[in-house]
Amino acid sequence: MTHQLINQLPNLPTRPADGHKGTFGRVLIVAGSRGMSGAAALAGQGALRGGAGLVYVAVPREIQNVVSSIEPSYLTIGLPANIDGQLTEDALSRLEPDLESFDALACGPGLGQSEELQHIAGWLVVNAPCPMVVDADALNLLAGHLEYLGQTAGPRILTPHPGEFARLFETDTENVQANRVDLAVEFAARHRIVLVLKGAGTVITDGNQVAINPTGNSGMATGGTGDVLTGLITALLAQGLKPFEAARLGVYLHGLAGDLAAEQLSQPGLIASDLPRYIGPAWLALATALQNRK
Repeated sequence: MTHQLINQLPNLPTRPADGHKGTFGRVLIVAGSRGMSGAAALAGQGALRGGAGLVYVAVPREIQNVVSSIEPSYLTIGLPANIDGQLTEDALSRLEPDLESFDALACGPGLGQSEELQHIAGWLVVNAPCPMVVDADALNLLAGHLEYLGQTAGPRILTPHPGEFARLFETDTENVQANRVDLAVEFAARHRIVLVLKGAGTVITDGNQVAINPTGNSGMATGGTGDVLTGLITALLAQGLKPFEAARLGVYLHGLAGDLAAEQLSQPGLIASDLPRYIGPAWLALATALQNRK
């Protein structure tokens, strides 16, 4: 399958001097379950550091206080949950009336697995009118129900690691790793989505354009770093970047933040909660590099 290799980063989102919270987008992140409050918080922090004006993190009510205590800068929405601490379908009746007010949506980090969650994730994939990032447990819930991708109300970005992509593609991880670009391009083209196949040399493709990310290091191979990426890409969508551009820039910044963090903390000592603190320096380093090329 032919594709166009993209080496140049997109333009950074504009930051007008008279901008306000609404100017830079409203983000909704549906995430978390009992024992997985950190995933929701990391995604929320990624969205904040990505420049979004307002970030809402929607989680089961029983972990709402935990999630809100981790980061005071995002807002939290408490949703109905079952005895296992996972969202129930009643969550949709709370979310649906407000979906039109968001500029970008993410779903998946720390959700868990259940039939009700499969319905929630599937409904959001099909019906959310804004651009949406599908990650983590939402990808596993989507596996076997790829028909949803042909019915979406807005653009979709899927961000699997190789194991998650193997389940989506109905193959094995070894095949994915041996044919990363070809399989990613084929899947993105077939389902008309943007795919971010994570790992060393993350592949970003819309089925036509392909970028191989040069940033990042093995210190980022630790739980929670993907949740930060989910929030970061969602924030860029909320600021008006097109899906391929948001994914491309988000992956680059995420990896650069990891590189800057590793310079200070070492690769073995790097953990996911370090990354949001280094996204700011990554923005500065990238802006300086782009300015020097002019």
